[in-house]
Amino acid sequence: MAASRDGYGQALLDMIDDKEVVILEADLGKSTKSLHFRNARPERTISCGIGEQNMMLVAAGLASSGYTPFASTFAIFTERAFEQIRNGIARPGLAVHICGSHGGAHTGTDGGSAQSIEDLSIYRTLPNMTVMHPCDDVSATVLTKQCRNLTGPSYMRTARNKTPVLYDGREDTLKIGKGVVHRDGNDVAIIACGVLVAKAIEAADILTDDGIEASVVDMHTLKPLDEDLVAKLVGDCGCVVTAEDHLLIGGLGGAVAEFLVSNIPAPLERVGVNDRFGESGQAEEMLDLLSINTADIVAAAKRAISRK
Repeated sequence: MAASRDGYGQALLDMIDDKEVVILEADLGKSTKSLHFRNARPERTISCGIGEQNMMLVAAGLASSGYTPFASTFAIFTERAFEQIRNGIARPGLAVHICGSHGGAHTGTDGGSAQSIEDLSIYRTLPNMTVMHPCDDVSATVLTKQCRNLTGPSYMRTARNKTPVLYDGREDTLKIGKGVVHRDGNDVAIIACGVLVAKAIEAADILTDDGIEASVVDMHTLKPLDEDLVAKLVGDCGCVVTAEDHLLIGGLGGAVAEFLVSNIPAPLERVGVNDRFGESGQAEEMLDLLSINTADIVAAAKRAISRK
């Protein structure tokens, strides 16, 4: 068990000798884990205080001057700087890499006002923006380091709480824009991201006991979506379930639905937060309250199969 935010911090450390990499913080480096880089290379770390809008434009200036900035804060606080991200980073296509930590209702005890369950859809709407939500610390490390080679901006959501480590020894399977198959089956395809990837694997094991074989895919990159893999899953399974700790509107389920309706219509059931805000509670309590836990994925899979 490990938290994906720790993977982000490790990636920054792994790039510590790259003199073009600069780290920006908005008073939350301890929580986002960028503090490890700051402690080792304070001369390449910029503290912007509680000034997220300023941080994004400082990052834009650095990117336009030949540096590769990585800027982090809580996911909910990146939303304060949407206009700066839109016009200062995404519109000119600058290679600024934003990490929004503590995203999703799985954050739990921070309460509903701090649970960003809309961030992935917000950044999916921006042209030029790559959007990712890794499921464990290993994938967060690998994908963060791959951002170094992107020519445009990116947004990555990381999580505070620990989740099962799924990629230890499987680092080579990870590539921005390409989903990873964790389990093969021909009855239903479960496409998940973030903290719900492990829940999707649990759901597939339960479905096996009911005689249903499910494919499980970690779609860690929501934009660009791995459309070739989605098409293959539809061909193999005939129906799809998406699972995410995010609003049903505009997130992973929205991305898959947009592709299916325009290309290969197929039964789709979406597991996500249904047009409401979260509230304070433990992580598992929140997943149950919002109907995005293992049992909900199992039920969605059976509904999808019934619609074939």
